[in-house]
Amino acid sequence: MAHKGGLAVMRRVRSFARVSEIPFEPERRMMAVACEGPEGVFTFVKGAPQTVLELCDSRYVGRERAARDARFDREVLARNSDMARGSMRVLASACARGNLIEERAGADARVHPHLTFLGLTGMMDPPRPEAVKSVERARRAGIRTIMITGDHAETAEAIAVQTGLISPDQLADGRARSSLIISGEQLDTASDQEAMRMVDTAAVFARVAPAHKLRIVRALRQRGHIVAMTGDGVNDAPAIREADIGISMGLKGTDVAREASSMVLGDDNYATIIAAIEEGRSIYDNIRKFIRYLLASNVGEVGSMLLTAMVGLPLPLTPIQLLWMNLMTDGLPAMALAADPTDPEAMSRPPRRPDEGVFAHGLGLKIIAQGAFIGLCTIACYILAGLALGHDLPTARTMAFCTLVMSQLIYVFHCRSERHSASEVGLGSNRLLVAAVAVSVALQVAGVQLPVGHTYLGTRPLSLIDWALVLFLSGWSVVLTAAARAVRRAARRRFHRFKVRNAKKTG
Repeated sequence: MAHKGGLAVMRRVRSFARVSEIPFEPERRMMAVACEGPEGVFTFVKGAPQTVLELCDSRYVGRERAARDARFDREVLARNSDMARGSMRVLASACARGNLIEERAGADARVHPHLTFLGLTGMMDPPRPEAVKSVERARRAGIRTIMITGDHAETAEAIAVQTGLISPDQLADGRARSSLIISGEQLDTASDQEAMRMVDTAAVFARVAPAHKLRIVRALRQRGHIVAMTGDGVNDAPAIREADIGISMGLKGTDVAREASSMVLGDDNYATIIAAIEEGRSIYDNIRKFIRYLLASNVGEVGSMLLTAMVGLPLPLTPIQLLWMNLMTDGLPAMALAADPTDPEAMSRPPRRPDEGVFAHGLGLKIIAQGAFIGLCTIACYILAGLALGHDLPTARTMAFCTLVMSQLIYVFHCRSERHSASEVGLGSNRLLVAAVAVSVALQVAGVQLPVGHTYLGTRPLSLIDWALVLFLSGWSVVLTAAARAVRRAARRRFHRFKVRNAKKTG
């Protein structure tokens, strides 16, 4: 601050030697040092304005000292409030001749209240530009963002408005404001039940001590929330460890905070946390897609083999064809599906329940239904090839083989979303999957039409009519799935309208 004012102070600062100090603690809200220099010993104090004022018995009027009075205190605190409302962090400073520090063990160290008040310093630490968007994205994703700070309540309020944690309309309502901004003093006097009610509505906790942070985290967890707590200091470690997900700052964080955390934030940026949540949702979605595709395909394969064996028909596939099919369907397409890009709506959905299984939301039923459709269409092609087209067993097996492979390669595109059809998702967003399916289709056609496939896979060449039947039945399994989805949606809409009508009648 002195350098910004054009004062060359470093040489003068170096002429002082520190002889005693009271380090900063959140409970003290100030720090003090006693230094010896060419002009003798001085005590210097900085901290929260109210705390520093209480240690002063005088002030400067021009270059002369005058007694501190109530009017002066009101002026200082009013100016402090004005600066805080401008989202500044405000420090007061004071000094006196002599060593006024009484050194005692731990928190009992104190400064004798005979200082001269010097002034206020306002420091601006504006939110990063991406913070506003990140807070809004978190809100759409069902994530509450709570600010916990040691700053003055008015400073915290101004920053909360800038970042979108609180809207100006909410502040206009006095009762709403009192439930949105909670001070450390309020937490001290609140019971456990009252503290839990506070965390349900609060957007900002101001003037808090480390013990308050731990209490806030525990109250949130008792209310059933999954809590991610960020911090950087030694005193933050208990709250970080208590949270479900402890996050320490990578740039400003202490070693103790890092050791207590489960995740280190490399750039100290809240937007990175939101990006990590989005990536986590994308990974989980892709796991479900992968499971849905592989299990439905395997159900279709096992079902077609079992059903034909049960009715006494020859098996529709040979062992080598089964191995080839798994290579074509479980290889490149499955890996490309697992690398599917993030769903644009991933951060518009509420969080999933922590006890929710991977087969939730009807995924198990979808797997069984699609697997059954794939198996039935394969058997239908196998029977039609022999009865309607009069093919021999190797050719009928080849057609069943192709139907099973092609139906899985078509179905992989329908596994990309549980909420939208393949046409709504589009092909261009995952070109890797398109390329993987194209390679698998080319290899499958080559294995059927080329002599090398006849030798090693036991296939037979198919005519255009044969391929037309294969592709029709391969796509039919997906048509059946789409029809089932449409029926399900229609049933939901009718049920919703029924509930609305009943609600109006009872209302």
